[in-house]
Amino acid sequence: MLELTADVLVVGGGPAATWAALKAAQAGADVVLADKGYCGTSGATASAGTGVWYVPPDPDRREAAMASREGLGGYLADRRWMARVLDQTYEAMGELAEVGRYPFPVGDDGEQLRQGVQGPEYLRRMRIRVQRAGVRVLDHSPVTELLTDASGAVAGAAGYRRQQDIPYRVRAGAVVLATGGCAFSSGALGCDVNTGDGALMAAEAGAALSGMEFSNAYAIAPKFTSVTKTAYYTYATFFHEDGSVLEGAGSQRGRSVIARALLSERVFCRLDHADEPVRRAMRLAQPNFFLPFDRLGIDPFTQRFEVTLLAEGTVRGTGGIHLTGDDCSTGVPGLYAAGDAATRELICGGFTGGGSHNSAWAMSSGIWAGRAAATHARSLGPHAAQRRLRGTGTAGLRPSGTAGPADGHREVVEAVQREVLPYDKNYLRDGSRLEPALAELDRTWAHARESLFGTARDAVRARQAAAMVAHARWMYTAALARTETRGMHKRADFPRQDPGKRYRLLTGGLDQPWVSPLAGETERVAS
Repeated sequence: MLELTADVLVVGGGPAATWAALKAAQAGADVVLADKGYCGTSGATASAGTGVWYVPPDPDRREAAMASREGLGGYLADRRWMARVLDQTYEAMGELAEVGRYPFPVGDDGEQLRQGVQGPEYLRRMRIRVQRAGVRVLDHSPVTELLTDASGAVAGAAGYRRQQDIPYRVRAGAVVLATGGCAFSSGALGCDVNTGDGALMAAEAGAALSGMEFSNAYAIAPKFTSVTKTAYYTYATFFHEDGSVLEGAGSQRGRSVIARALLSERVFCRLDHADEPVRRAMRLAQPNFFLPFDRLGIDPFTQRFEVTLLAEGTVRGTGGIHLTGDDCSTGVPGLYAAGDAATRELICGGFTGGGSHNSAWAMSSGIWAGRAAATHARSLGPHAAQRRLRGTGTAGLRPSGTAGPADGHREVVEAVQREVLPYDKNYLRDGSRLEPALAELDRTWAHARESLFGTARDAVRARQAAAMVAHARWMYTAALARTETRGMHKRADFPRQDPGKRYRLLTGGLDQPWVSPLAGETERVAS
């Protein structure tokens, strides 16, 4: 057992985690960052380029930026939070350019173009900044559970060091969960580490979740690769298997058309609406998108290629850990959340996508959570490291019955994927399909709670499987409760938006999931 002590523990290794660790260290905290993979290379952002919701502080441009997606998000976003994120992102991108020396391209007017970053270079520089700030980085060290003191306050975490093949434990005054969302091991690029671990650990410690019904994000990808760059398909024409045009199909408002077609046939695509300057710009911005095409000798601008939809869940959805304060606190003392692990309803409502708002949110929430965690840890004084701790982990660590086989996690993951990945269950939602899917997931959870167990490496896999089950149950519990169509949550049996349901839903619970409107919002709607 490796025993460590720190003021702040940051769990994760992407943009939100590195910003949180950096700002906590700059605030004077002793910081440990524990990443499931290698910090700087793992996760959705590190695998590709991404846009950033970056808007200069011009009132008209800010107003347009905030208004642009309010309708798509079902009018659930909070203007105050949107303004805060725009301010913080503008500042953070300036810091990335000036202190981090990020090589932003320069426009014709000589000004840097800061509306996007190349993920590998961005996170390479963030890792360097984190290490230079004195943060102790634990690579290949997945966290399996949170630790709490006698009062229920979060006081550290336990995990497993893959390369040393030993367990470890970190005592900390505060913990920031920046573990990303959950893509259910769908194969989407960079998302294999995104299995919803942070949400499960937060719920076990007593936190709630928000926006979990907005979790059915699917991205367009070539059938032969995992690269999901849906924005490029705005230049596409989609085709039936017989070569005729698939009318109504598109990347923004026509993905459901593609999903319905895929239930019975193959779907093809050609990026034939991109002119030559756009083609050059696309290749420059996202070279990894074109790599598999080039290897296979396919010109995606002139030749048709087969496409599919890959589930991205809450990585590209908006659901996550509910935040109770501007500092990204969770309502559990000592616990903070940032990035895709936290709800993005505050700035996106019920709709978001790759990059843009999510990238801005990762920066901003990471900064706020890191600073707040450092402040909280400092307030505890020198006795914080002497608290008696207990593990909060349930399914996968402490079975309620007889422990099952070491590879029991495989059966659990397969059972979850059968209920979550199919388009006609999760994407094309209907109560008649959601209810039996949730019932099956409840049975899977009961089985996992009773017998799912692992030690060492198997404990990590068991916990990932348990997190996927929990995530799926919260999703469908909230989806059944929202009897309308709003944002990305579209119900065939309730196809219209209900003005009386313009409020956010909280959900939580483990053995007995619950859902309820966020306090005060139903009264606001009624008034």
